[in-house]
Amino acid sequence: MAGGSIARGGKAVHGAPLGILMLETRFARVPGDMGNATTWPFPVLYRVVRGASAERVVLDGAKGLLPAFIAAARELVDEGAEAITTTCGFLSLFQRELAAAVAVPVATSALMQIPWVQATLPPGRRVGVITVSAPSLTPAHFAAVGAPADTPVAGIEGGRELFRVLVKAEKHDLDTALAEADILAAGRDLLARHPEVGAIVLECTNMPPYASALSAELGLPVFDVYSLITWLHQGLRPRRFG
Repeated sequence: MAGGSIARGGKAVHGAPLGILMLETRFARVPGDMGNATTWPFPVLYRVVRGASAERVVLDGAKGLLPAFIAAARELVDEGAEAITTTCGFLSLFQRELAAAVAVPVATSALMQIPWVQATLPPGRRVGVITVSAPSLTPAHFAAVGAPADTPVAGIEGGRELFRVLVKAEKHDLDTALAEADILAAGRDLLARHPEVGAIVLECTNMPPYASALSAELGLPVFDVYSLITWLHQGLRPRRFG
């Protein structure tokens, strides 16, 4: 306790330092998905941004949604969040604006890890990205996180399950076996076209449930929003030793 016997106040919710801005969706979110609270080994705060459908954010570039995301982020901070993140990697476009709007750290997208992971790789090897929609992932999304515009990308938009459920909202239920098959197919396609890829970053926050299978399939390290947010939380609550 800070100050010995003095418990510090000043916020509505205590013990949940991470605030997550949710898209407005109804699809199944399995353990490992960012929007499933059991994914996290620590408490989190959620806030749904009304009107922020996956289709609007991914396919339409989140046009017109910045004020709603800023308002929701400020509400989370008012409730007690000490850092803010989001449930869509395409929201890297809002990284600078959200960080400027709230007085806490902001990590909008798993894509932020691209420069960090690249720094770990040997010469001649590159970071590759698997995304929910390759045609929608633009140089602007990469520029917002300091990643190269020519980062190798493979999408799942041609798959049997994930794109139909996550973006097109054709159904609420999710066949996880087909979803995994979509991810593995995208990984194989990425390496076939870019054999220089030495590590993978998953753009989509619904993909962490399949990261382990992808790493085993490709024999490469895989990073995602789970690795990003557990890193961020570690800074908010550093481990005590001794």
